[in-house]
Amino acid sequence: MSTAAPAIRYKVPKRRHPAVLFMTQQPLGAAGLVVIVLMGVCAAFAQWIAPYDPLAVDYAAMLAAPSMAHWLGTDSFGRDVLARIVYGARTALAIGFVASFAGSTVGAVIGVVSAYFGGKVDLVIQGVMDVLLSFPIIVLAITVVAILGNHVVLGLDVNLVIAIAIPMMPRVERVVRASALAVRELPYVDAARAAGYSHARIIFRHMVPNVTAPYLIMLTAFVAQAILAEASLSFLGLGVTEPTPSWGLMLSGSAADFYQQAPWMIVFPGIAISLGVFAFNLFGDSLRDWLDPRIKL
Repeated sequence: MSTAAPAIRYKVPKRRHPAVLFMTQQPLGAAGLVVIVLMGVCAAFAQWIAPYDPLAVDYAAMLAAPSMAHWLGTDSFGRDVLARIVYGARTALAIGFVASFAGSTVGAVIGVVSAYFGGKVDLVIQGVMDVLLSFPIIVLAITVVAILGNHVVLGLDVNLVIAIAIPMMPRVERVVRASALAVRELPYVDAARAAGYSHARIIFRHMVPNVTAPYLIMLTAFVAQAILAEASLSFLGLGVTEPTPSWGLMLSGSAADFYQQAPWMIVFPGIAISLGVFAFNLFGDSLRDWLDPRIKL
């Protein structure tokens, strides 16, 4: 009498969601993402979160120290510092995301085009990028915004966005071009050329999707630089103008005059800028480590 061997059952591990994997593998990036989400919540629901109108002037409460009435104190016009910080998140994120998206997208497209055509086209494009790279980000942004001036559309200073986006373009272009040069030599690109596809179709359908990882990494990383650039330009009087709530603008003007008498006018906006920049840097670095297969190995 023969007995059949028991069937061996293999337990297939459950596939975890990519977001869960990212949080478990990159805890610092997850912490940065939490801060970014909190900034987004403050920006989206500022009218409900802020305890006061950020533009409301109260001369009876000028330079009031932090208290139960004003948790982070008031400025030289009696405006609530907490309310202006909460509303300032809107300015920081709006300019940061739009400028980073514009600069990174244009730079990525230029990088792919330069790598695809090569030759004289690549030589001319790289020459222009070298000129732009020779200027520090903040110096080039100051030059551009000083030339263009201020032009507000739908509450967003378009010229300020352009001034911040232009210095980002060559840096993204270089990184994306390096990846696109490797993609250009792959067999399916040669097959697309042999099939008679147009240059635009090959670039945008076959090459651009394969440089998405470095593009996303640069896009996320440059949001932090855009926030810092906006704060720097506003501090110098070349960015957002009064009475718009802006973290950089809160550090300039009367805050510099009353920093000994009312240090909270400088300390709390400075903390907001530092947290925002630090969070995006953490998230960008973690995203790079998570998406780069060479680092995983």
